[in-house]
Amino acid sequence: MDKQQLTKRIKEVAYLEGDFVLRSGKRSKYYMDKYLFETQPDVLRQLGKEFCRHLTKDVTLIAGAELGGVALAAATAMEANKPWIIVRNSKKDYGTSKMVEGVLKAGDVVLLVEDIATTGGQVLEAARIITEAGATVKKIVCVIDRKQGARENIEGAGFVFDSIITKEDLGIVD
Repeated sequence: MDKQQLTKRIKEVAYLEGDFVLRSGKRSKYYMDKYLFETQPDVLRQLGKEFCRHLTKDVTLIAGAELGGVALAAATAMEANKPWIIVRNSKKDYGTSKMVEGVLKAGDVVLLVEDIATTGGQVLEAARIITEAGATVKKIVCVIDRKQGARENIEGAGFVFDSIITKEDLGIVD
């Protein structure tokens, strides 16, 4: 599946129209339901391959933020044959009470994958947790950039950002 086919497939399975409130609090007349595309094996497999195009030799670890980034990080890690971690949205109040599941060490170089970037708030929080642990976020890559400030916020925080596709690639004009 090439990028054009992937883009078409994601739109076919995940594009919804209506009145939606996004995680950022913004309202939108369309919604890309990440769980509708992430649960399709052909799409998830190809996304793992696409994220691997952003790997550099120094990357030691793949990371995904809970919950939407988990399947993406797993698919990328399997394709790259690299370990991966889950960055929680909040500390659990039982068991180990960790913010990171898996092994994150000081000195790790991390590719942080994200589902849909609107303002970048969630992925920036995950990046903060990773860097506070002494690791380096080499690059943040999302599946879809909604073009509503994520790039500016992420790059403004000092991180490198890229996306696999944008809302324009999906033919969305709002």
